[in-house]
Amino acid sequence: MDLERDDASLRAVLNRLRRAQGQIAGVIRMIEEGRDCEDVVTQLAAASRALDRAGFAIIATGLQRCVADIESGRKNGEDGEAMKARMERLFLCLA
Repeated sequence: MDLERDDASLRAVLNRLRRAQGQIAGVIRMIEEGRDCEDVVTQLAAASRALDRAGFAIIATGLQRCVADIESGRKNGEDGEAMKARMERLFLCLA
């Protein structure tokens, strides 16, 4: 699955990833400053959710493209079952 940077949904994913990057930098600072464990874990959980959502958004975009490939006649000789298996593996990576 190729990602196109000008795709509006992927621009949103990039923004989400940049926010997560900031959250992770915040977690690192909090640990270095000896901040409260509960605060650190709360911030880390927020970053984790942001990364998960970005991953699911990328998979959803890929799924749309796979469906379009199936409708237009298979990509790279890959049949529908192979595409389905590939998408399933991607979902399981985030599970």
